Amino acid sequence: MAAVLKDPQTLPAPAPIHQLHHYAYRAKDAEETRHFYEDILGLPLYHIIQSDVVPSTGEYCPYTHFFFRLQDGSFIAFFDLGDDQAAEPSPNTPKWVNHISFRVDSVQALRDMKARLEAHGVEVLGITDHHIFHSIYFFDPNGVRLELTAQLADEFQMLQESKTAHARLKEWTARKEQWRRDRAEGKAAAPLKPQQNDRPEFVKK
Repeated sequence: MAAVLKDPQTLPAPAPIHQLHHYAYRAKDAEETRHFYEDILGLPLYHIIQSDVVPSTGEYCPYTHFFFRLQDGSFIAFFDLGDDQAAEPSPNTPKWVNHISFRVDSVQALRDMKARLEAHGVEVLGITDHHIFHSIYFFDPNGVRLELTAQLADEFQMLQESKTAHARLKEWTARKEQWRRDRAEGKAAAPLKPQQNDRPEFVKK
């Protein structure tokens, strides 16, 4: 039975969402994943749940669900389904799009982690200058793209950035609606480009 829509005015306000609790992904092998996250990245293994049945759906699927703790108390977690299969990448999404970013304390910490990863044979991209932060990129053993980020902008600068975010997204949305109409009429085939380029230094000549 479909849910009955209520008047938004009668609903309680959104509950405060304080932080990410955990992000979960499929792991090919639990010990390989533990070695990477605990021994190389330094995130302690903190919690394990094992069962034959998925509590949310009731379906039969044996799993080992294990969690690594970040400094703020949040977690990154994995499921080893016991079949040595890795998650397949999305066929229509570039590998660089879906990723998880972790924050480190400083650019020096970023350099140190880059050296540490490379010493363990991990291929690292960067350091990349994003203006408000610097980042490095690499893949874990399961094909999950990870980013380590050192924030450069202070709270005031980020607040200033937030003041234009809605207007910029509204402009993008209006342009995308027009692009959809043009595409339906055969006037557009290429993907829509953004209305401005915040990274002109990376434009191909």
